Amino acid sequence: MTEKAQEALTAYVFLLPYLFTLVIFFVYGFMRTFYFSFTEYNLFEAPSWVGLRNYAAIMTEPRFLTALRNSITFSVVVTTAQTVLSLALALALNQRLRGITFFRAAYYTPSVMSSVVITLMFMWLFQRTGAMNYLLTQVLVFRELIMAFLLGTAVLQGALVWWERRHGFAAAWWEPSLLVTAMMLSAAATVVLRTTGVVAADLEVNPVATPWLNTRRYFPDWRFPSAPIPLEALMILNTWTTAPTFMLLYLAGLQDIPRDLYEAAWVDGASAWQQFRHITLPQLRHVTFLVVTLGLIGTLQMFDQVAVIGDQAPLDSIITLAYYVYHNVFPGGAIPRIGQAAAAAVTLAVLTLAVVLVQRRVVER
Repeated sequence: MTEKAQEALTAYVFLLPYLFTLVIFFVYGFMRTFYFSFTEYNLFEAPSWVGLRNYAAIMTEPRFLTALRNSITFSVVVTTAQTVLSLALALALNQRLRGITFFRAAYYTPSVMSSVVITLMFMWLFQRTGAMNYLLTQVLVFRELIMAFLLGTAVLQGALVWWERRHGFAAAWWEPSLLVTAMMLSAAATVVLRTTGVVAADLEVNPVATPWLNTRRYFPDWRFPSAPIPLEALMILNTWTTAPTFMLLYLAGLQDIPRDLYEAAWVDGASAWQQFRHITLPQLRHVTFLVVTLGLIGTLQMFDQVAVIGDQAPLDSIITLAYYVYHNVFPGGAIPRIGQAAAAAVTLAVLTLAVVLVQRRVVER
C-alpha cells in the first residue's frame, strides 16, 4: 500500500463514526420519511400506499397553512434581525476600548444558556402579571424622572467626550467608562430635581395588563406581513439568544480584514461610512453568507421554544412547520398521522434547501 493510500485510509477510519451517524440517522431517516409521506400510516398498522394524497391534504389544511406562514414570517424577520444585530455588536466590540473583554463576555452569555431555561424565564417575564407589564407600568409612573435621567446622560456624555478630545484623547461617543461616569452624574442630578419638585412620579397611572402570550391578536393589526403577538415575542427571544453566536463569526471576520485597506482608504479621504460600505461589507461577504444560511436553517426548524410554551399561548398563533410535524406524530389522545407529518417534514426540507440555494445565488452575484 502506497503512502498516499495509507493517508486516505487513515482519514476514512477517523471519519467512520461520523459517516455511520450520517447514514443511519440522516440518510436512512430521510429516506424513511420520504417513503412514509406517500403512505397512510398510524404506527399501529402496516403503511398503505396513497400516492400524493398526503401532500394534497396538507395543502388544504388550515393549520398547516398557518404553520407555513408562521415559519416563513419567523424566518425572514429573525434572520434579518439577528444578522443586522450581530454585525452591529461585532462592530461595536471590535473597538479598542477599556473593559472590552468584559463586554464581549457579557454579550455572549445568552448563547451559552439552555434554550429551555431561557424560554421558561421568558414565559415568566411575559405573563399578564409578569415582569414585563410591571416594568411598563413603572416606566409610565416614573416617565418624567426617566426622561430627565436620559437627557442628562446624553448631555454629560457629550460634554465628557468633548473634554477628552480637547485634551488629545481619541474618545468614542460610546466610550463605556465615560458613559458610566455620565450615568452616575445624571442619576445624582435627577435625585436633586425630584427632591426640589421639578420632576415627579405619576402615581395615578393604571397598571399595564397587556396579554403577551394568551392572545390571537396581530400587531400591526393586519395579517400580512404582520404576525401574532406571541410569535413576535418569540422572535424577540430567538434574536436575543442567537445574535451573540453570529457576533463571534463577524468579530473573527472583522479581525481578519487587513488594516492596510483602511489606512489606504483613510489617506484617500474616505469617510467612515464609505470604508464600511466599500471595505468592511465586501470583506465580510462569506461570513454573511454563513450567518444567513445558518440563520435560515435554524429559524425554519424552530421547535423547542414553541414546545416549551405549550398551552401558555394559542397553538395557531405560534405553531411552526417543525412543531406541526411533531404535533401530528404525537397528537395526544388522537391517532398519529405519520403520512401527513412526513409530507410536512419533506415540504420543510425542500423549503429550507430552496431558500439556501436562492440565498447562495444572491450572495455569489
